[in-house]
Amino acid sequence: MGMKDQFQEKSERLQEQAKQKLGEAKDRGRQRGRRSEDRDDEAMERQRREEQDRFEPDYDA
Repeated sequence: MGMKDQFQEKSERLQEQAKQKLGEAKDRGRQRGRRSEDRDDEAMERQRREEQDRFEPDYDA
């Protein structure tokens, strides 16, 4: 195997690793986004319930 072949294989290997890391980073970003949306949904639901409780006739002030 010549030097040219070795450099070409190393280059291809590094490119493949870079693609894998990019894919992993995108997956982590999507997961963080979903968790953030879940927290936002929970906060909105809690606020809705509090407002609903506040305006019910049997609400104790």
